[in-house]
Amino acid sequence: MQNPPASFGAVLPLVGLQLFSRLFTFALNQVAVSIASPEVFGTASIQFDLLLSSILFLSREGVRNALLRSDSVENNPRKSSEVPAQAQRQLITNISLLPVFLGCPLAIIVGSVYASFASNSTTSQPHFKLAMHLYVLAAVFELISEPLYIRAQNNLEVGVRVRAEGVAVVAKAVFSLLPFVLFGKLRDSGFAWEWSLVCFALGQVAFGLSFLVVHLLHFRGIHGITFKSVPIKNGNRRSPWFNDELLRLSMIMTAQSIFKHFLTEGDRLIVSKFSALQDQGGFALATNYGSLIARVIFQPVEETSRVYFSKVLNQDHQTSDVLPSGRPRAEKSPPANKKKAIVESMRTLGTVLSVYAHLTLLFLAFGPPCIPTLLSIVLPRQYLLTSAPRVLIAYCWYLPVMAFNGVLEAFFSATASSNDLVTQSRALMASSLLFIVSSFWLSEGLGLKETGLVYANVLNLGARAWYAWGFTKSYYKKHGEKHHRIAQSGESRRVVPKTGVLICSIAMGVIVRISYRTLGSPFGLLAHKIIHMAIAVSAVLFWFVVCWFNEETLVSDIRWTIFRNK
Repeated sequence: MQNPPASFGAVLPLVGLQLFSRLFTFALNQVAVSIASPEVFGTASIQFDLLLSSILFLSREGVRNALLRSDSVENNPRKSSEVPAQAQRQLITNISLLPVFLGCPLAIIVGSVYASFASNSTTSQPHFKLAMHLYVLAAVFELISEPLYIRAQNNLEVGVRVRAEGVAVVAKAVFSLLPFVLFGKLRDSGFAWEWSLVCFALGQVAFGLSFLVVHLLHFRGIHGITFKSVPIKNGNRRSPWFNDELLRLSMIMTAQSIFKHFLTEGDRLIVSKFSALQDQGGFALATNYGSLIARVIFQPVEETSRVYFSKVLNQDHQTSDVLPSGRPRAEKSPPANKKKAIVESMRTLGTVLSVYAHLTLLFLAFGPPCIPTLLSIVLPRQYLLTSAPRVLIAYCWYLPVMAFNGVLEAFFSATASSNDLVTQSRALMASSLLFIVSSFWLSEGLGLKETGLVYANVLNLGARAWYAWGFTKSYYKKHGEKHHRIAQSGESRRVVPKTGVLICSIAMGVIVRISYRTLGSPFGLLAHKIIHMAIAVSAVLFWFVVCWFNEETLVSDIRWTIFRNK
């Protein structure tokens, strides 16, 4: 069955999903911080979430990214004559089952290692081991659904994921809060102190199980998801288990995921090891709030970019740079449809980068003078005394860099050859060293503590984005497009906001900062805070109006990028 055409329009339902999910989670967190102590919230949101993400990321990330190229293998004329399409699909299905077979034992190993190294202050909390085991079980449920998730993703069935995650988020909220409603949510009752960790864990189990059940219902069980060898009739009759090219890519990308996971979660690793539980709670709260925009906008764009570029730029594209004999492939001029795909991908990537450049101005102009005031309105006072306000201000620098890195690494992941992936591994090792050195220098040497970890991540992601940017330019140059809108300096200036937008950003940023110094003190009068936030909202609206009238081309490109194939 032929897959539907790749389209960036898939980003809209994913943004809607993340908006619903994040707002629902935001409401859940607001209730949670009013019930659970910073210590419990830090353990659940930093340490247990880190345990869960470590199991999932290391088990499935490499396979997910590699199998996005399965179309290019199935439709490869050389492979098609050697292996029938049905047999190729079985070989690919076998690879999609690897996260289940390898991830479940890994979940037990990672859980055991975490329990061994957790501090006494963490393990002494009531029902710690029960909660930890429930988080491991939640990871296993998600891993079991992975083959079905991969099938839906490769068929561009975005609706399956939207339904699955939507139901899972609601289930998580219900099973996290229902025990408090039934047995007493007030801290004075003793229930919150004793069972908070278990309630968070039950919510995560409900998420994983619901995600699995929705996929099973959509695909009517696990029909066609079996692990078996495929007999192939050729000169040497054989029965392979995997597609060699995709398995090699999966192995390389899985090895890379170790570095990427450390670089992505390094701040939480350090915080969980060296910070007090109360500060972990403040850091967790700040990262949850700071990641709202990242989850709602940047993550769907990154995921859609990876799928889009994989489908568009790997048509008639070999996943290996060498022939089976070991000789390098001869370079061929791209066909007309390949050239069209390259040009369209350039326009899409340029549009995304331009949008991110504008969002960078928005974050830097309005974030620092608004965050402390806003937090003082929505948070209990005990969280204002943690590192949460400082960490959130640092996120104004972190989010733009993360956005650029996300889409550029998505392009790299979708188009890089095996040799490119090996070369990137060295760059990731250098980024790991940069993160380690800068994190300890900023957090301990300069005394920035948790905030220093965020700035260390800015340096780390900036270096990774720079590497991916260099690959992007060389990729288009290699494919013979001498006047693409990314590499040429004249066209790259299109990514940078126009002068009117830059001037407006500076002016509005100054006005809002003056308002903050005059009215926006977190410990001032509520009326003054409301006036300050009203001034800030008015300035943001004016900024959007200026962008609308100065960036007509960008608005047109956004419409083209999202709706051209819908």
